[in-house]
Amino acid sequence: MKQLEAHEMPLDKVFCSDYEFHIPTYQRPYAWEVEQAEQLLSDLVEALDSGSDEPYFLGSIVLVKEPSHSVADVIDGQQRLTTLTILLAVLRDLTDDPGLRTELDAAVCEPGKISKGLPAKPRLTLRSKDADFFRNYVQTQGAVSALLELSAAGLKTDAQKAVRSNAEALHKELSSWTAHRRLELVRMLIMRTYLVVVSTPDLDSAHRIFSVMNARGLDLSPADIFKSLIIGDLGDSAAEDAAAAKWEDAEEALGRDDFADLFLHLRMIYAKERAKAELLKEFPKQVLNTRFLPGKAQLFVNDVLVPYADAYAQIRDHDYRAETGAERVNAWFRRLVQIDNNDWRPSALWALRNHGPDAEWLDRFLQALERLAASMFIRRVYTTPRVQRYAELLRELDAGQGLTSPSLQLTEQERAATRERIAGPLYLDVRTRKYILLRLDEVLANSSGVAYTHPLITVEHVLPQTPKPDSQWQADFTDEQRQFWTNRIGNLVLLNRYKNSEARNYDFATKKVRYFTGKLGVVNFALTAQVVGSDSWTPATLDARQSLLVNSLCDTWQL
Repeated sequence: MKQLEAHEMPLDKVFCSDYEFHIPTYQRPYAWEVEQAEQLLSDLVEALDSGSDEPYFLGSIVLVKEPSHSVADVIDGQQRLTTLTILLAVLRDLTDDPGLRTELDAAVCEPGKISKGLPAKPRLTLRSKDADFFRNYVQTQGAVSALLELSAAGLKTDAQKAVRSNAEALHKELSSWTAHRRLELVRMLIMRTYLVVVSTPDLDSAHRIFSVMNARGLDLSPADIFKSLIIGDLGDSAAEDAAAAKWEDAEEALGRDDFADLFLHLRMIYAKERAKAELLKEFPKQVLNTRFLPGKAQLFVNDVLVPYADAYAQIRDHDYRAETGAERVNAWFRRLVQIDNNDWRPSALWALRNHGPDAEWLDRFLQALERLAASMFIRRVYTTPRVQRYAELLRELDAGQGLTSPSLQLTEQERAATRERIAGPLYLDVRTRKYILLRLDEVLANSSGVAYTHPLITVEHVLPQTPKPDSQWQADFTDEQRQFWTNRIGNLVLLNRYKNSEARNYDFATKKVRYFTGKLGVVNFALTAQVVGSDSWTPATLDARQSLLVNSLCDTWQL
């Protein structure tokens, strides 16, 4: 049975020869900002000034470590250990007491003991890109002043810039203290400040601890764990560094949240079935262990992660590029992202990954995909059958059916149901009405994936919901006609302004001038411009407009 240990330890038992901390290559770089470093010091000061002798806990760290060895890979706790090392180094270089300086230096670096065969070495070794910098400018006695003289612009990595910035902030604060107060802080750090050190000799066990701690609020994503599995499988340090750099470039390009979502989509692309458990369990089982591990980690990074991250960015940013046809492809991306779910995205990612250079194929495929996605959205197909439909599409695409994939087509029943929704009391469907009207407005404007930048877009009625008893509306419409037409697409317009309960009940001639027309007489939507150009608004007007608008969408979506 693999041994799991968890102990509360004071810092003088953490920063000692029992532990030689290493940050694995697959870990993200040091990233704490000045605010977090200052908060750590502030918390310590608060504990120092409390007058209590109670232990002060700084949280937990998770290590992969054999009980009989000092070498420990830091799975969680890098930010805290690095910042504590910076703090100890600043305190070391500020003191004029040789004895205290020696003690603090021993907390930062193992001084070595010839009698025990212990070489001198740092207590903490950062990732290879930053290890030498950290050793030379933080862990070397007297080096902090040289660190502060460095120009941030000349530093090679963001981690090095963070080290310098945090050292500068801590040095600025602590240099204003008296020597006695700094000594009090040192004593509190060494004797009363504790970490919970969780260690296991097994990486899988550390991952499980990881996931439990993450569920309780620690900043760890499944992608971080997958990174450890992939990079850890490479073995060769040069290959690890190269793969880690590509991984981090992809994450930085997408941002942490979108990068995490990418793995959800990758699971779908490879598993082709609805998720039945959390990603942390399914992704290794369905993707990594069946195709890439052990032995093919480099293949995953180069042929899966990097190209799919690039495809994700192209979709999100509408930034597909080609000699011809790129704008048509990007127009489909602009349309698709307006749908209220991302279940279509794995199919789009698959298409970019497998047909990226062929803009004409992508144009045809994405047109069909947008039609399918829009129809399911309008028909309010719920999650399970929607995901199952896309899973079947991915299976058909992998089988080579391409543009003729049956799941990409709409059945007559599906087309009829979509037509019925569009022609019905659309205003009452709060979730789909704005999407449908914006898509229709694009059709009427004859534009390609138009992207409106208005901060506010609202849906308004022409014939009001509750016209005044003495209004022209009451003369032009019977109660039955009003009930039938009020909420249908023919009676709806788009506005880029807040709704006005008084203006919405104006008679038509006044309403189109004072409510539907913007500043300087500008109408921002083709759908609304049609109404402003009408002389009257009667049941006959509505009947003709309803047919025009419904048919426009039916032609666009081939319904």
